[in-house]
Amino acid sequence: MRRLAVRVGGTVQGVGFRPFVHGVATRLGLAGHVGNDERGVLLEVEGPESDLEVLVAAVREGPPLAVVTGVECAPLPVRGERGFVIVASTGHDRTAATTIPPDTATCDDCLAELRDPTDRRHRHPFVNCTNCGPRLTIVTGVPYDRVATTMAAFEMCRACAAEYEDPGDRRFHAQPVCCPSCGPTLRYEPLHRPAPPEPAFHPTVPNERHLRAMSLPEGAVRSEVAAVAGVAGVAAVDAAAVDAAGDVLRAGAVLAVKGLGGYHLAVLAGDEDAVRTLRGRKHREDRSFAVAVPDLATARGLCHVDDEEAALLSSHRAPIVLVRRRAGAPVAESVAPGDPYLGLMLPYTPVHHLLLDAVGEPIVLTSGNVSDEPIAHRDDDAAERLAPIADGMLTHDRPIRTRADDSVLRVVRGRPYPVRRSRGYAPSPIPVPLATPRPVLGVGAELKNTFCLLRGDQAFVSHHIGDLANAETLRAFTDGVAHLSRLLDVVPEVVAHDVHPEYLSTKWALDLSDVECVGVQHHHAHLAGCLAEHGETGHAIGIACDGTGFGTDGTLWGGEIFDVSLAAFDRVAHLEPVPLPGGATAIREPWRTAAAWLWTLGEPMPPEWATIGALLDAHASGRLPQPVTTSAGRLFDAVAALCGVRDRITYEGQAAIELERLVAPRVRDGYPVPVAVAPPARDPGRPADRAGSAPVALPASELVRAVLCDLRAGVGVPVVAARFHIGLAAMLVDAATAAARARGRDTVALSGGVFANLVLLEAVRSGLEAEGLRVLVHSQVPCNDGGISLGQVAVAAAREDPDAHPGGRVIAGSR
Repeated sequence: MRRLAVRVGGTVQGVGFRPFVHGVATRLGLAGHVGNDERGVLLEVEGPESDLEVLVAAVREGPPLAVVTGVECAPLPVRGERGFVIVASTGHDRTAATTIPPDTATCDDCLAELRDPTDRRHRHPFVNCTNCGPRLTIVTGVPYDRVATTMAAFEMCRACAAEYEDPGDRRFHAQPVCCPSCGPTLRYEPLHRPAPPEPAFHPTVPNERHLRAMSLPEGAVRSEVAAVAGVAGVAAVDAAAVDAAGDVLRAGAVLAVKGLGGYHLAVLAGDEDAVRTLRGRKHREDRSFAVAVPDLATARGLCHVDDEEAALLSSHRAPIVLVRRRAGAPVAESVAPGDPYLGLMLPYTPVHHLLLDAVGEPIVLTSGNVSDEPIAHRDDDAAERLAPIADGMLTHDRPIRTRADDSVLRVVRGRPYPVRRSRGYAPSPIPVPLATPRPVLGVGAELKNTFCLLRGDQAFVSHHIGDLANAETLRAFTDGVAHLSRLLDVVPEVVAHDVHPEYLSTKWALDLSDVECVGVQHHHAHLAGCLAEHGETGHAIGIACDGTGFGTDGTLWGGEIFDVSLAAFDRVAHLEPVPLPGGATAIREPWRTAAAWLWTLGEPMPPEWATIGALLDAHASGRLPQPVTTSAGRLFDAVAALCGVRDRITYEGQAAIELERLVAPRVRDGYPVPVAVAPPARDPGRPADRAGSAPVALPASELVRAVLCDLRAGVGVPVVAARFHIGLAAMLVDAATAAARARGRDTVALSGGVFANLVLLEAVRSGLEAEGLRVLVHSQVPCNDGGISLGQVAVAAAREDPDAHPGGRVIAGSR
């Protein structure tokens, strides 16, 4: 007979860990207790040695939603106890902190109750249990108990309290547990659409397409739609609210829906007029909308869904998954104009399930905001900001503490390839291959911002914050840092930031006191994030391709080949630099970069681009200097503009995305570009950001020259696009392979937002593998700037070790 104290760390609260342990211990006949504290789960258990081994093995696995990062066992004196019990949470130990689980999609058991007319939670919009429901978005403090959530104001009824206190019930200590008698209330409210005194027709409304079939005049159709929106919006709660919201959608109107981490905007996905109306009101001209479908069968009717994509869609994380659409799929063209993919999602809350049941067809479900603003999550803010967009609002009175956009992923070679990591994933920890003695905060980049807290060897990447372009998003960033720091009991001592002096995240970091600030070059952070998520501590060749990032030489980098480790980098090669006329304006107007390449090559320009030629002449003479960039993203912009694809963009990367869509699939020959062999570094065993020989400039101008020759010869744009992609990939592969051979590396990491381009990604990856090199790509954080914060904390932690960086810890951009 022995007695053990067992400490369990990781995501172990709010996931049914205590009832899981109780069940295993009871079945084995063991005695003792289990409880939560601010470090995780702590249990004391006694019994025969063999049974204790079985229990500890089960604890290491945990229940389905748990992420166990550590189990520590220590012997205790045997007490001779009988029975095993669950004890109340404690909050006295502040030496470390637990982790907070992410929000989880409605489980099958709860879904069965939702649809069972005999169940007391039939059509209850907030049904949940230990295995599903809101987590991060409702947590206000730790330990994770009901009083530390936004459910604190809802007192449990007797029946729910009995379930909550029963260790054998799947709702044992499920903090959001509730029922129609004691839970939040769902309601429908009209937004700026007053109801007429008498309904024009029965509120069970025909679809707008049906109204057209009745040969009503155009104006009458719109007036009927407006009337329905008003009628359905008269005070309705719970099930009636869902029915009213369904009526509004079927009428072709726009609905705001409160989800787990914020509001969505919804319209029928098959209604072209409704989708166009939403685009106009939301000021989202071109970027694709996500589509919610009720089940996998419907998803497969719209898109070619393979097994890995189906598993992602139906997982408890329930992200949006980008899937290749079927020809003739019954979705309005304006949902994803010109896009061969659809962003599909399955319903992940009871409200979404009920709404899709009521509507009976796929719906657009996009973020509740005007483009470039953060998603609305507070009710008063949503009512104000969404009133000009939505005709009605399906909302409820359970507050959202932390906004969280939907996660977006695609499947590449059978593995997840994140586009945006947020709801369902954050803030699950990502293990990194080093442990820092001092807590580190990485503040991320300016665009697609996330932040990251590093505690020991666990990196907690935040939910998606967005572009730090307005005061509301910056407030979301600062509030998010403070809130997650409290939840994880982390007080950062080191703050890692981008070296770009104008990033708002950088300025915020440098204004902090009592911390050490560490500047991390943008592309080093990209590649370090890729290395860290793969557990790499050694050296590799890294290819970083993105829009623009501030370089250590004061220019804008973006097409880089590094000899890189977590601690440091040596710039081996880069794309040929070109002026960026107008600076940030050129990012929004790709024709400017195209004109810069024509000017660089001495090629004639169209008359309407002549002003840029004059600007660049002034740049060359030193009278009006312009920024200079090696950006792969800007190279794509230039080629897209030269091909007539896109002169101006309405969202980041649009020109490159549309060029990728045009690639002719059967073309195999790329534009040949010779690449010089990169010389070895001065110290090949220890790359550093200031060591090594001068980097090699890769002749991107030859790619542009070849594009121009083909276009003048009448070659079609799809063929030109394909040859450009293949030629650029071959140039990067040749340069990276030469660097790997010269420096004795066998691994290449790929990162940066341009690698969201799957044509380029596969060409580069396959080319490197053909050379016998091991290739690392992202699978836990995005290749875009959403993964920057992970790389920042990895670099800062590596530099905590004086042996990891030549010359000690003297770091450019650090304070």
